[in-house]
Amino acid sequence: MRAVITVIGKDTVGIMAKVSGVCADSHANVIEVTQSVLQDMFAMIMLIDIDKLNCEFSALSDKLDSLGNSLGLSIHTMHEDIFNSMHRI
Repeated sequence: MRAVITVIGKDTVGIMAKVSGVCADSHANVIEVTQSVLQDMFAMIMLIDIDKLNCEFSALSDKLDSLGNSLGLSIHTMHEDIFNSMHRI
């Protein structure tokens, strides 16, 4: 299974490192990343493999949400099943 993480906020040093660090601590493997900095705004989409998580998916989502709150970023984590269901006609 996979999940999609989106990160949006003011650009600062180390955002990708901090988000990927939370993923690594939870044994979520980063598969693909795209990021862009528009003037001083940071935007990133990260696709992760969650097959070997060492915690519940909701716990990973909560950790990333807490990280976002501490950094002043919006971090949203969505399970692949929900993402696919939202975009299926």
